[in-house]
Amino acid sequence: MPIYEYICKECDNEFEELVFSQDATVVCPKCGSEKTEKLMSACAVKTDGGGLNLDALQDSGCGSGGG
Repeated sequence: MPIYEYICKECDNEFEELVFSQDATVVCPKCGSEKTEKLMSACAVKTDGGGLNLDALQDSGCGSGGG
């Protein structure tokens, strides 16, 4: 069950939601609106050295920079 980031199109509230189904209606916890949109989240890649491997992130297809 992944946690997704959303934004409310009514009040511009950004929030996270645990989503049980792709078809679930996500409601804004601030104003109660169902006019929400899933945001594109960045992901991180852990390397053996403990740092962020930006080359692996870019090649992973994760986020808006992958392909």
